[in-house]
Amino acid sequence: MKKLFIIGLASFFGIISTAQSATFMSAEWGTDACAAWNASDTLTTGLGGEWADNNGGRGHKVIQMYNMDCSDAPTTEMRISSQDGKAMCTYGGAVENSDLDKGTDYIMFAKAKNWAKMGSGKDGPMKAMSFGRLKFKGPKMEAMSVMGPFGAFLKLTGEIGGDPAACQ
Repeated sequence: MKKLFIIGLASFFGIISTAQSATFMSAEWGTDACAAWNASDTLTTGLGGEWADNNGGRGHKVIQMYNMDCSDAPTTEMRISSQDGKAMCTYGGAVENSDLDKGTDYIMFAKAKNWAKMGSGKDGPMKAMSFGRLKFKGPKMEAMSVMGPFGAFLKLTGEIGGDPAACQ
């Protein structure tokens, strides 16, 4: 009884955390990614304007992602909208868009070990794409024009939580 009390007290004060991170690239992870995007000035400001405005007239861009070790199709989706000159994530979660616009939207995929390298900052976007560690479909020239924020986004994938080697 005393042991349970101490564990409960430690959990209450945050010494022992029982919270689990969302599974990497899951719908829940996408929700966390959306919140992290909106908290990043590099992403909201750096991708505001021309990048966010290129949305095919739908009012948002779509970014879908997946871990190639776990799936062969996107498992999470984010929608980015231009709001007051900033690129704001307005949705993060389960994949809902099956008809992507290849001139505005992105699908990004990599193996778990490569997501881990990108998420740690060890591999930036140029290195990851040059060596085929990150694969994506979408407007490549547009992506090349925003390498700084794109690098911040890749690093963000490692800051959200979830083990890239774990599958849903």
